[in-house]
Amino acid sequence: MIAISFRGTCTPIDLVTDASIVQDAWVEGEDVTKEGVMKIHSGFRKSLNSISRRLKELVLAAVEPGEDLSQYDVIVTGHSLGAALATLFTTDVAEYGMDAGRSLPQLEPSEPWWNSLATSILGKDSKIGGAPPPPPRPKSLKMYNFGSPRVGNDAFVAKFDSLVKEGRIDSAYRIVNGEDIVARFPRTVNALMLGNIGYEHCGPTVLISQPKTKRNKEGEIIGKNEVKDGLLIWVEGESDDDDCPVRDGVALSNPLSEGALLGDIFSAVKGVTEPSDDIKQVASRLGSVAEKVTSRLQKLSATDITSVVGVNKKFSEREMKIIQSFFNGEAIAHHLEDEYYQGMGLACGYIALVGEDIRPIQEIEDAV
Repeated sequence: MIAISFRGTCTPIDLVTDASIVQDAWVEGEDVTKEGVMKIHSGFRKSLNSISRRLKELVLAAVEPGEDLSQYDVIVTGHSLGAALATLFTTDVAEYGMDAGRSLPQLEPSEPWWNSLATSILGKDSKIGGAPPPPPRPKSLKMYNFGSPRVGNDAFVAKFDSLVKEGRIDSAYRIVNGEDIVARFPRTVNALMLGNIGYEHCGPTVLISQPKTKRNKEGEIIGKNEVKDGLLIWVEGESDDDDCPVRDGVALSNPLSEGALLGDIFSAVKGVTEPSDDIKQVASRLGSVAEKVTSRLQKLSATDITSVVGVNKKFSEREMKIIQSFFNGEAIAHHLEDEYYQGMGLACGYIALVGEDIRPIQEIEDAV
């Protein structure tokens, strides 16, 4: 097995890379103004482009003499910026193989993928006769990333999903810890100066819940973990049919749809308009409607107000939650590597703290 791990943001230049939202063509040389062109985050592409070719050479060099890359399972991972690079690298290898003749996909022909290896082994002027073989592919290709920002537009995501469906990517999961704000950005932007810049997630989301743990003043656990909805791990498309809370969803909706304020009131009133000769029946309906409308208004929220003007209520709730998590500190705290380590430990039934031994939660709870 060969494991490839990309580090996260840790230098000032990485912060500049993360902050950019401008997009370049995934395949260098393609016209980004054309509809349907795969586009990705400009900073992420430049960052990976600077190391990808050398990384592929190192992967090929790691294959034992007499063996082939097709005998190896390759796992790609990373956190934060590293997770974004892991996504792009996996996409490249899945579609084109371990092409060490160039860095990232390009319209221009690349050099032979084996050129650098042949030079290292046989010398600078070495040549291999015959038609060049295609770039080798691993036995399996899997990607598990942590706290990944969104990397590309809908066309790029469609390409990634097709590679998973075709089996070129054997497994891909995007793990998000609680309210991690980075995993919810960049957002789709439609601005006068920048134009329409779209971003979406690649692969299914694995959402780790952050249990509320009862602790004393010294930070020691004094009670059992309280887990929201009883779930420590939620997997998009597998745990249930609910919408992924990390995706943007649809911003606009019909103000009269079910769940919206006007929609619920309209549904309650609609029954009264049905014809009836029985005055008692009509009066009963009116009483029932008044009760329903009063009950609904008592539960009025900020998202109900936005639904009146056609803003999707679930979208508003998701936006409000992002804002709240930012102000209470969870948005940034949940993105840290230590928090991911702890969150994954809790999800698996362990207390996992950096620099300390991993301990089963049940063992600690039994002792309190």
